[in-house]
Amino acid sequence: MTTTVTPAIAPYGAWTSTISAARVAAGATPLSSLLLGGADGCDVFWLAGRAAEAGRNTLLRVHGVATEELTPAPFNLRSRVHEYGGGAYAVDGETVYFTHFKDNVVYRLDASADEPTPLALTQPGRQRFADFVVDRPRARLIAVREQHGDDEHAQPVNTLCAISLTDGTETVLAQGADFYSSPRLSPDGRALAWLSWDHPRMPWQGTTLWLAAINDNGTLAAPTRIAGGAEESICQPEWSPDGLLHFVSDRSGWWNLYRLCADRQRIEGLCPMEAEFAAPHWTFGNSMYGFRSAAEIICTYIDKGVSRLARLLPGSGKLEAIANPYEEIRELRVGKGYIAMLAGGPAIPMELARIDFTEEGVEILAQSIEDLPDEATLSIPTSISYPSANGRTAHAFYYPPRNPAFRAPEGSKPPVIVISHGGPTGMTVNTLNLKTQYWTSRGFGVLDVNYGGSTGFGRAYRDLLKGQWGIVDVEDCVAGAQALVERGLADGERLIIRGGSAGGLTTLCALTFHDVFKAGASYYGVSDLKGLDQDSHKFESHYNEYLIAPQPQADAIYQQRSPINHTDKLSRPMIFFQGLDDKVVPPQQSEMMVDALKRRGIPVDYLPLEGEGHGFRKAENIIRTLEAELDFYQRIFSLNHA
Repeated sequence: MTTTVTPAIAPYGAWTSTISAARVAAGATPLSSLLLGGADGCDVFWLAGRAAEAGRNTLLRVHGVATEELTPAPFNLRSRVHEYGGGAYAVDGETVYFTHFKDNVVYRLDASADEPTPLALTQPGRQRFADFVVDRPRARLIAVREQHGDDEHAQPVNTLCAISLTDGTETVLAQGADFYSSPRLSPDGRALAWLSWDHPRMPWQGTTLWLAAINDNGTLAAPTRIAGGAEESICQPEWSPDGLLHFVSDRSGWWNLYRLCADRQRIEGLCPMEAEFAAPHWTFGNSMYGFRSAAEIICTYIDKGVSRLARLLPGSGKLEAIANPYEEIRELRVGKGYIAMLAGGPAIPMELARIDFTEEGVEILAQSIEDLPDEATLSIPTSISYPSANGRTAHAFYYPPRNPAFRAPEGSKPPVIVISHGGPTGMTVNTLNLKTQYWTSRGFGVLDVNYGGSTGFGRAYRDLLKGQWGIVDVEDCVAGAQALVERGLADGERLIIRGGSAGGLTTLCALTFHDVFKAGASYYGVSDLKGLDQDSHKFESHYNEYLIAPQPQADAIYQQRSPINHTDKLSRPMIFFQGLDDKVVPPQQSEMMVDALKRRGIPVDYLPLEGEGHGFRKAENIIRTLEAELDFYQRIFSLNHA
């Protein structure tokens, strides 16, 4: 006999849920930096973030059937090159080389040792390293080096650098450009490819692919420009097993795969299509394709915001789908007889998966969420498109409220939280995220917006934000909220907007210059564009020239668009969250906004967090921020707790 539980009646936004803030913090283990290695090349390595250990990144591997943690506390495998890092380690057989966040020293680790004991390879200093490549014939690492001087206000110097594996000596291989990334050795070890770019461009605007022979003494011969430039973005150069240089370019308007022919005179497209085979270079070490053989590429691409997995035959350009349950594939590596990838889907958290070429099905090696909620509680998103300003079409994922233990009073409509993602050249995905389910299981709807400027929809869509930051992104979020109200999916009097970093600017602009949203939350958000220019680190120090305008005309637009200059127009309650160690958006930006709202008597809460930077890593702070945000909304909208 089946027992039917009658749902309790309670207002939207006041439901109780088993998805607590503590569960969100404890259950979300960031997985990143997937690599393959080991004695036979069949081991899978990755980084796992430990919120309970102040966000420490530790290295794990699957060796045979066993999962091993290789780096003991306090080692934290994290680079600070460009501040966003990535590419913090490399694997060469049973040896791992990594950079430790606290001292920026490069260490060597014997992964096969009974007691892993990292050995310092370089000395502490003002240099940072990322994107390592092992040059075994010359007993050295090749990496991106960012050299900081004594003057903390001076921009660091970026180079390609070789690090001796015997004595740690550092030798500059390439210099002169503002930025470098993706050094890649040819299979025979006789040539090196890499990317570079200069201010004021960001890497998704324009990069250059270089190729140089390696001289007998280890230096580089005069480099040859292969592709790229001021208006062409190149990503992920890789060598095929037969020594052909491959790369991704957006020269067609979409990031597609290309290769340099054997004569090194011609470039050919491998599979032209309106899809993205790359993502913006915010972090080092990203991989979206690899080689099963010289005649077969395994790749993932983004089609209308959703990832696909496929087999590409370069000779014919034929693209064959590979069955899998995922809709986001963040990283992909191709091993001997298998694919390893970090992937997720609407009902699947980010996980490390392995697909064998000779067997059906997916083997799960690690999950970001071990304690999954009951599937009946999960809100499964719908991909929606809707009209926005000036005839544009914007895109988003809509998550309806869902909790089988509750239903709302007849005829009522839910409060909806509109999320403006960071970046702003970022992309929201539909992988299961407990932070989203935290809201939907309490009776909030969530609209996660891929506003104009987002990745995953081609260069033209990405360039919609050129000169329009604080305009297009805001209009698309406003239009999304209005579309839900028109479709009967949202209460127009309880519309909320929240965002972090660049999404925080979108949030603040939406609340300052429009009257659609009734409350908002800013996580380390930008309120003063001029201040952002003055305080920003090297990587983003010219980003506003693209997003706003170059000087001198930028100053007038900064004044016009910065919410801090228009607090007289802001009359909506807000809550602010700010890491006090944030180097990307300094705390004074949030503090100035909070003080201004207090002076005007607008309800405002502020939660500053010691020991946090640009993004929160500590479990206790994830809990504090979520609970404070929920309490704020329930107080503002008088939502009675169920």
